Amino acid sequence: QVQLVESGGGLVQAGGSLRLSCKDSRSIFSFNVMGWYRQAPGKQRELVATITSAGGTNYADSVKGRFTISRDSAKNTVYLEMNSLKPEDTAVYSCNAKRGTSIMYDYWGRGTQVTVSS
Repeated sequence: QVQLVESGGGLVQAGGSLRLSCKDSRSIFSFNVMGWYRQAPGKQRELVATITSAGGTNYADSVKGRFTISRDSAKNTVYLEMNSLKPEDTAVYSCNAKRGTSIMYDYWGRGTQVTVSS
């Protein structure tokens, strides 16, 4: 079964950088889309960035120009490079992966905490 594990979260000062990683530890499937979402306490979960198997990317307006998503499909791993971090970026960042054809399967990691201090 799919088991997504995130890493790379932590505490960073505003303006700093972090690199998040997410891997399907068993690397059983190829995913149509992999991406990152985030959720701050008391707020709804929001899309951060996604990347398709073809390399197409999508970013939330709030992170465009600061975050970069990439993937290594052979390793079923997705990365999120976060630069120029702001306190507003503080949240639990969760990895997401989707696969399927007519029926899509959706998987989530447990999340990694990113805290940006001012």
